[in-house]
Amino acid sequence: MNNVYLAAPFFDDAQQARIEQVKAALIANPTINSEGIFLPQEHQFEDEPFGSRAWQQYVYASDMRQVHRADLVVALLDFDMTSDTNEPDSGTMFEIGAAVAEKTPVLVVQFDADKQLNLMISQGLTAYFDASKDGLQELATYNCDDLRSKPANRPVF
Repeated sequence: MNNVYLAAPFFDDAQQARIEQVKAALIANPTINSEGIFLPQEHQFEDEPFGSRAWQQYVYASDMRQVHRADLVVALLDFDMTSDTNEPDSGTMFEIGAAVAEKTPVLVVQFDADKQLNLMISQGLTAYFDASKDGLQELATYNCDDLRSKPANRPVF
């Protein structure tokens, strides 16, 4: 069973709803440890004031530790669905980069596949899921065992 770091923006209700849809697909996936899905928003270090130096250091260290411990990173790219460019969340992009540097497989989920995927992300990912079509069902059944040896499933633009 694979442990997952679920990287995504979580700043508004629409983003939270997309996270819940992806989490449900991961929980349904028999190759995912449903108890081993790490969501950063659930680990924000409430003991220190939000945004304080101590808070920032704790959250950064915790998130990076979990990225490195994960068997795979699942990243949601949709930040602001109302934007023409749909620029991804910078924290999510950082987490993808950390995973790629660690040679941890990265599965990318995009709800608005009409928006072009960044070149660096498209070349660094292991698998791509278009949630506007049947991507969430594909994620729920995708075999996540031994992803390091699988050829990448990259979108073509």
